[in-house]
Amino acid sequence: MIKEETGVLSQDDIPAIRIRGLRTQFGLNVIHKDLDLDVRQGEIIGVVGGSGTGKSVLLRTIIGLIKPVEGHIEILGIDRSRLTGEDEETLQQKLGVLFQDGALFGSLTVAQNIQVPLKEHFRIPQKLLDEIAAFKISLVGLPADAGPKYPSELSGGMRKRAGLARALALDPALLFLDEPTAGLDPVGAASFDRVIVELKKAMKLTVFLVTHDLDTLSTVCDRIAVLANKQVIAVGTMDDMLKINHPWVKEYFHGPRSRAAGISAA
Repeated sequence: MIKEETGVLSQDDIPAIRIRGLRTQFGLNVIHKDLDLDVRQGEIIGVVGGSGTGKSVLLRTIIGLIKPVEGHIEILGIDRSRLTGEDEETLQQKLGVLFQDGALFGSLTVAQNIQVPLKEHFRIPQKLLDEIAAFKISLVGLPADAGPKYPSELSGGMRKRAGLARALALDPALLFLDEPTAGLDPVGAASFDRVIVELKKAMKLTVFLVTHDLDTLSTVCDRIAVLANKQVIAVGTMDDMLKINHPWVKEYFHGPRSRAAGISAA
């Protein structure tokens, strides 16, 4: 709660992610400029935008894979630009990431993939590693016999869930998902969406979700952030998006796909 007499925020009121004045570029190609965004703790926020607007670049910048040219990124109140060594490692343990293709190691089994981040950060007996992997496999809705299988032996949907299980290996506070339903059929995508909602509630996660899937946006996300013109031009609920008078936003949220998803305003 905010203490009215001092204006001090409690830990629960600190944004999970706070971005101010972000500028990212590759050579002369500016991707983001003066980008601001707050992500609330405990919400699922969906990030959308046209091709080339830098949705995945934004995700990778937040988690530290890309260094911004300007601006500040705070995660749970911590300015990541000031972190070095052990502090950066501690922060990384609070972040779980599922990249678009799952990014599983093909030479390792599903269980071994899940154990990779655990071995990286901790010294844990193999028996306990096996138990943790089995629990994470169950948590994401995979059958127990998925553990000893290799990624090549799994369907696309199962590989996504295996990647999700690995992202959850360290019990992160924030979960980053890059196009998690891309390549899945509608039934598989809907099932994956339900898993995300259940995990958010069970683990009290904050979820940063890059997607183009209108069904995901309408059924999973608490709020939506729209990238355009190198900035976040709008943040709000689906109802808010339907009221925005911006060419791309109108085309995206009022087009044929939105009507098929049953979310376009009359």
